[in-house]
Formats: sequence, structure tokens, C-alpha cells
Amino acid sequence: MRVYVAGPLTKGDRLLNIRSAVEAGDRIQDAGHTVFIPHLSAQWHMLRPHGYEWWMRWCMDWLGVCDVLLRLPGESSGADREVERARELGIEVFLDFSDAFWRRVGEANVMCPSSSSPRSNPGT
Repeated sequence: MRVYVAGPLTKGDRLLNIRSAVEAGDRIQDAGHTVFIPHLSAQWHMLRPHGYEWWMRWCMDWLGVCDVLLRLPGESSGADREVERARELGIEVFLDFSDAFWRRVGEANVMCPSSSSPRSNPGT
């Protein structure tokens, strides 16, 4: 399953926000899923800056190929836009690591017959 992690980046402590997103993403990845963490674009932005809307278009493109969105706590107009877009696309939105989140992502966590590693798309 492909999980998009949305949450604050520029409001509050940028490094703590990135850390929170990476910790969430790491937990999801460890459960056998693929995670997209837009916060990691901060390094790219340091080297090759782009405007806010450029980054939002990039994020929305990635969001469109994800199966679920996890919204981390904290004020973020960008994450709020991502949640709104996910709902428009019919992508399920979770506001925390609830039991419902793990039940949903667990549905796609199928073991490969030839290995002990999970995969998210048993049809390929």
C-alpha cells in the first residue's frame, strides 16, 4: 500500500516537523508499505528553491498515486489542501495511527509466497 504522509513543515520547528514525518514514515515502511514523505523535499528546496505552488503541484501529483493519506497533527495549510484533494480523489484519510489506520493498511499487507517480506500489490 502507498501511504502519503501529510503534516506541517514550515510552521513551528522545521527540523522537528521533518523528524515527525520521517518517524511516521519509517513506522509505515517497517510494516511493509511504501511511504511518500513530502517533507524530505526540504533538502531539495535548499539546493534548488522553487515557489510554494510549484511544491504543492509536485505533492499533489504524488498524492494522486497513493492509496491512503496519514495527516500528522499540527497547523499546516499545505497539509489541509492535501487532505482536501485526497478526499476529492476518493483517497481515504486518517488523522492518526488509529486501529482503523492499521486495519486499513493491514488489508494490503500480503505476504509473498516465495519470501517473508510483505508486498502491497499481490497481483504483480
